[in-house]
Amino acid sequence: MSPARIEPVEAVRLATELGAACAQADGMPPFNDQALVELRRGERRAIGDATALAVISDAGQDGSLPEVELAVHPEQRGHGLGTALARGIADELGAFDAWAHGDHPAATAIAERLGMRRVRTLLQLRAAVPAAATAAADDCLPDGTRAYEPDDASALLALNAEAFADHPEQGRMSADDLAARMAEPWHHDANLVVAPGEGALDAFTWVKPEGEVAELYVLGVSPRRQGAGLGRRMLEATFVRMRALGATTAHLYVEGDNAPALALYRRAGFTQWAIDVRWRHAAHA
Repeated sequence: MSPARIEPVEAVRLATELGAACAQADGMPPFNDQALVELRRGERRAIGDATALAVISDAGQDGSLPEVELAVHPEQRGHGLGTALARGIADELGAFDAWAHGDHPAATAIAERLGMRRVRTLLQLRAAVPAAATAAADDCLPDGTRAYEPDDASALLALNAEAFADHPEQGRMSADDLAARMAEPWHHDANLVVAPGEGALDAFTWVKPEGEVAELYVLGVSPRRQGAGLGRRMLEATFVRMRALGATTAHLYVEGDNAPALALYRRAGFTQWAIDVRWRHAAHA
């Protein structure tokens, strides 16, 4: 029998509390921001309980498989709860994808028990936030950039869709998604820096503060402006904002096969900190 679906309000509460417990134990949350945004809107469902919980999306209209993120409370691990929940999901869904944030050994063990295979790698990189070259530059954005303004919303969404056309998550950000993320406590318009172009935006960078660690949440450059040095300029703007927030460490996620982005970040001193793995479960006849 498949685990019972949890009512939406209770699902959000459990995902938030369990996510916090796992993040404290593992150093990273088990559920990504988009999953939580869609769970709050009722676009994803949750099954399980306070000890083991899975957040599940429907299959996409583009043919993409349902997406699963699963977490087991740190104090309840080692009792087979994650495997039992994962088997119930496999029985219900057949084919699905699942994220293992941090490539936790327990997640690998569950995936291998279910005969799943790795299909995607997302690297987590970190670097020390560099000191400003001059005192005057400590909180001064690079030329040609400025803080986000509310009237930029449509242009930002257009740029995001253009810059991340091939990205399965970021590229589908809608106006509702943008509004939901901007409603989060961590957002401030000053944390989102844009580079205006002719009748559009050419690039943007978005910083998510988390105390001494600040995440480079998104950095996007229009394909029309690739090769113009905008990536370096937006990364400089990122560090300016991180310094203003008092962060000492920069954190980001990047696709393992995104060679241009990896080259940019490694030149700036970023090194690998952790790995997220996407596993795929195939339907069985």
